[in-house]
Amino acid sequence: MKYLMLKHYRGAPAGVNDHPMDEWTQDEIDAHIAYMNDFATKLTGTGEYVDGQALAPKGAWVQYDGEGKPPVVDGPFAETKDLIAGWMIIDVDSWDRAVELAGELSAAPGKGGRPIHERLEVRPFLTSAPDDPQNCHG
Repeated sequence: MKYLMLKHYRGAPAGVNDHPMDEWTQDEIDAHIAYMNDFATKLTGTGEYVDGQALAPKGAWVQYDGEGKPPVVDGPFAETKDLIAGWMIIDVDSWDRAVELAGELSAAPGKGGRPIHERLEVRPFLTSAPDDPQNCHG
C-alpha cells in the first residue's frame, strides 16, 4: 500500500533541535540532505521507495472563487505550522512499516548533527471510493 509522508517545517518539540535551517551551517545542511538521499536509496533497494521531493517555503493557498472569477490567492501561508518541507511516497506492506520508516526519516540530522525530530504526517493513499464518505479517514 502506498503512503505519503509529509515533512513539516515546523512542529518539532521545542528544545529538541528547534533551529530553522537558515541557522544551520552548510555542512549541517549537506549532512541532512545526504541522510535523505541515503534513506531514499535504501528504500529503492528494498522496493519501497516511489518518489519524493523537497519543497521551497514560498507558496500560497489558492481556491476557486466561482465562474468567471480569478482564483482567490491567500499567502504566503497564513500559518507557518502548515508549511510542508517536502514529501516522500513509499509503497510498503503495512501501516506499521510506514510508521517505522517515518520515524527513521524523522531522525535526520540538523543543527549540530543531532536528530531534528521532524514531525511527519503519514497518510495512506485512498485506493477506492469509501463505503461511508463520512468515514473516509480510516
